[in-house]
Amino acid sequence: MPRMFIFGLGYSAARIARRLEALGWEVVSTGRDGTLRFDDRDNVLMALADSSHVLSSVPPSGEGLDPVLEAFGDRLVGKWLGYLSSTGVYGDTGGAWVDESASVGTGRRTARADCDREWLARGARVFRLPGIYGPGRSALDRVRDGKAHRIDLPGQVFSRVHVDDIASGVIAGLDAPGGAYNLADDLPCSQNTVIEHACRLLGQPAPLLLTMDEAQLSPMARGFYAENRRVANGKAKRVLGWSPRFPTFREGLSACLTAERQ
Repeated sequence: MPRMFIFGLGYSAARIARRLEALGWEVVSTGRDGTLRFDDRDNVLMALADSSHVLSSVPPSGEGLDPVLEAFGDRLVGKWLGYLSSTGVYGDTGGAWVDESASVGTGRRTARADCDREWLARGARVFRLPGIYGPGRSALDRVRDGKAHRIDLPGQVFSRVHVDDIASGVIAGLDAPGGAYNLADDLPCSQNTVIEHACRLLGQPAPLLLTMDEAQLSPMARGFYAENRRVANGKAKRVLGWSPRFPTFREGLSACLTAERQ
């Protein structure tokens, strides 16, 4: 039985784990819902020794270092490696399209870009992810909770990806060469457009259009709006043979709503 060791069993990695288990894999993991504690070094080393594949979704530390590579990098040699990174490594492109050939490290995610490069240097499949959504974590939930915003920023564009499409992309990467792969849907658009569609699905009025100051956004949210780009997914389609099951937010939000009603 093939074994995948996952560092950081969070929202996306848990979805990947369930998909692997359905395919007959054994999955061992660290994280809040994982099978091991990250600091349980002896047991982690034992599990790593018996794992042919390793996937990390652990973000950089406060010092900008990669916790997994710092603690266990010497035990990863010869294994299939995967890393869940962020399209934030590309920085702001003014709304232009960006692919894996673009430079990284010019935006607010410099630490993430450094970790991204480290994993690539080790031959990993680095999956660069835009805004992640899915059941329990989508515009539908923000609208219901009264936390949805429409911000008056003409021309602002983002890319996003459904969590199930992340899982299918990683599965497709099991037989792929190392390198960076953007896993994004086919229709970058403004966050306002997504919120408005979620409101229509729920039969609720769209929130007022506000300026950044009027919305009283957190520093993290302001950082999100500070960058503007369209993420191209052509390499993942061409090399991985991957295609998003939810090519736009419309199909993705409808699927979220269906899952909630089941």
